[in-house]
Formats: sequence, structure tokens, C-alpha cells
Amino acid sequence: MATKLTIGFLGAGKMATALAKGFISAGLVKSAQVRASDPIFAARSAFAKETGAKTTVSNIEVVKFASVLVLAVKPGSVPELLSEVHDAFTPEHLLISICAGVPLAKLEAGMGGRAIRVMPNTPALLGASATAYALGKNATKADGDLAQKLFSSVGIAFQLKETLLDAVTGLSGSGPAYVYLMIEALSDGGVASGLPRDVATKLAAQTVLGSARMVLETGQHPGALKDMVTSPGGTTIEGLHELEKGKVRGSLINAVRAATEKSKKLGQG
Repeated sequence: MATKLTIGFLGAGKMATALAKGFISAGLVKSAQVRASDPIFAARSAFAKETGAKTTVSNIEVVKFASVLVLAVKPGSVPELLSEVHDAFTPEHLLISICAGVPLAKLEAGMGGRAIRVMPNTPALLGASATAYALGKNATKADGDLAQKLFSSVGIAFQLKETLLDAVTGLSGSGPAYVYLMIEALSDGGVASGLPRDVATKLAAQTVLGSARMVLETGQHPGALKDMVTSPGGTTIEGLHELEKGKVRGSLINAVRAATEKSKKLGQG
């Protein structure tokens, strides 16, 4: 694959940089097989520094360079960009969009070829992304295999129906922000109980990291793992009682549902 694949990023922001860096680190491509376009100098500079790949202000140049194009711009910029590069698309191109809420139908109408819609998240910066993707009507099994290989190189990846991608956006796409809020709140609780801020934050973050690994690596249900920590008449059940009184569980469910609905509206805009 490393001798054939060329990848172009239309947009060179943080997510594009994270993905490119991950693809290169995994040996799927070399820096010379990657190129990115962006109108913002700082974005191009950061992308080049992190990946060793060339950058340009020209979207057309990237389209002509690459066989796989990763669309990594704000959702509102998609129609104009696709219109700009439409005539440069060929049947050999595969378009992979990471633009939140933009449906496959709009991507296919805008470029007239094979498309895959992907929802990664920002932990891709550390090779720990949670990604889901859906194939367009013209995408082949080989296209799906390539998407799986690419996005598995920066975390975990699942192929789903497109109708589920808005829910993925609400859960894992927006989810890191929910977790950061939880870490900050746990740290605040530690400080309120007398811990130094730096110690409290590190303890909170490591607790979240360790707990996540327990879920992923043991395969046990989160509820079962919760019960393992919860002794009769102990400290944990007291804390859980307060969380239930504060409707934390319901609030997290509502956050995912609200973000899912917002993703749907972005796609309709």
C-alpha cells in the first residue's frame, strides 16, 4: 500500500494533521505520498511540521496529486469547496469526508463519484480515536477495506449505516468534551477536599484513563465494573447516590441526544 496510495487533505487543521500523522506513523503512506491544502498559513505550517508533507493553498493541486481525498473543512464550507474542485475529480478518486453532519448524498452530488463519510474524534492526535464510517452508494468493498485500515491506524473504527453517524457524532465525536468536563469537575472536587490542583487533575485524568481501559480490555459491562468498586455501606455508594440525585446519568444521555440532533440539523443546512 505504501508504494501506491496518495492522500490529499482538503483542509489542514488539527484533525487533518492528526490523521495524516497517524497514517504515516502506521506505515500506510510516506510523507511524500501526502499533501494538504488550506488558505490559512498557520494551518499549513503546522501540518507540514508535524507530518513532513508538502502543503499548498491550492485545492485543485491536491486533487490532482492524490487518489484519496480527505475532506476536512467546516461543514458550511463543503458546497463551495466541492464546486471549486468538481471538474478535477475523476473516477479514480475516492472522497473521504470527516465533515460533521454532511450527508453522503450531498457529497456524491457535489463530486459525482465514490464517497465515504467518516466521524473520527480528537484523540486521533494520540492514536486513540473512536471512529465510525459509512460507505456511499458508489463506494466499493475495497474502498471500505481501505477506510478500515486507515482509521484503525489511529484508534478503533466501525463500519455503520449512515443513519447512525449522527449518533456517533453526538457520542464519540462530541464525547471528549463531556469527558474533559468530568475530569475538570472531579479535579475541582479533589481541590475542594484539600488536594493540590496539579495532583487532583492528574488523579482525575488517570482514573478516567484506567477506567476506560478496564471497560475495553476486560470486556465487562460498565455496570458490573461499577459494582466491583461499590462496597456495601462504603464511600463509593455515597458518591454514586449524589450523582444520581444530580441526574448526571440523565444529563449525559441528554447531551448525546442533543448533539445528535444538532448534527442532523447541520446536514440539512
